[in-house]
Amino acid sequence: MRIKSINCYPLLINNKYPYYWSHGIINSTEIILIEIEAENGVKGYGESIATPSGEGVKAFIDSASSVLIGEDIFQNQRIIKKCYHSLFQAHGTCSAPRFGAQILSGLEMALWDLCGKIVERPLHELLGGKYRDKIEYFGFIQGNSADELAIDAKKLSKNGHKVIYGKIGREESTDVQIVKKVREAVGKDIRLRFDPNEAWDLVTAKRMIEKLEDFSIEMIEQPCNHMNINVLKQIKDLNKVSIGVDQSVFNLNDLFQIALLNAADLVVLGLHETGGIGGLKKAAAVAESAGLNICIHGLHETGITTCAANQVAATIPNLDDGNQFMNHLIESDIINSPDLTLQNGGLPVLDGPGLGFEINFEAVQEAKEKYKIRNNQKK
Repeated sequence: MRIKSINCYPLLINNKYPYYWSHGIINSTEIILIEIEAENGVKGYGESIATPSGEGVKAFIDSASSVLIGEDIFQNQRIIKKCYHSLFQAHGTCSAPRFGAQILSGLEMALWDLCGKIVERPLHELLGGKYRDKIEYFGFIQGNSADELAIDAKKLSKNGHKVIYGKIGREESTDVQIVKKVREAVGKDIRLRFDPNEAWDLVTAKRMIEKLEDFSIEMIEQPCNHMNINVLKQIKDLNKVSIGVDQSVFNLNDLFQIALLNAADLVVLGLHETGGIGGLKKAAAVAESAGLNICIHGLHETGITTCAANQVAATIPNLDDGNQFMNHLIESDIINSPDLTLQNGGLPVLDGPGLGFEINFEAVQEAKEKYKIRNNQKK
């Protein structure tokens, strides 16, 4: 079965409310919707993150798409590797494994969706079958002030989340207040994880971890700059709190270095970092060999990625029990089904064909128009 055509569309997705983290405030996100049509008329869908430029990312995807036309849809690994070579290696100008993975992840995702639809089987069955029937997610607290975050934490814990996760790394006294009030709001039995998103140097990390020790934090995620995993290891070696690695790891090679140095206790990794489903599976296998669990990472994305991540997570033996869920943060989705509302902190493994969703074409058109309006305003 051959690829007949590929189309991609920049979309703008608004958040329900501002998203606060150590690098600023995010009110919306741009993604590139990718549609791959087989010669029999069946279509598969994926999405790529559009940062730093929707037009720029679309241009790369269009270039990669031209390489794929006429290729066998069931040769996913080979043809995606061919795309990477064509874009980033063939001219001898550069190698971009991280940015290249971001570009190609949506194409790889759409190919898997297409394959599943053609054989009428869900993705997890094509990957060898599932280890579990439910994916568990942490409660991701939202708000600006410590009081707002504490209120949200209490609500999420009552809704069945046994792990609560929040952003810190803004200002030391503010961070302490956030952690203190969240702990008071949820009680002693809920597991707490906090993420400074690279905001701390080694000295600050030592000081802050000591300040937060009284609040029984389970994990601090990516406390320091992602470029220096030696500092990450030094923080882990304090043995005060478990350390998660996020921005320092994009692929199995990064993960191998983390494992070799014993620089983290948990790996936070998603589809857009690894270049898609196949890349995440490979990275998970490296982590498993090192005795590390994978926490599925979320970005500002639509239900397409949520569904894809849900299905591949079902096939990962070393999956964490507090994965990242971002779908509830967007104002409206571009899929009609399934219902992605969490129940008791989790979602069942999806059983629809391909990635398990149905596109809402009216919502896609609205998101296209929002993107056009935003783009015209920038000009």
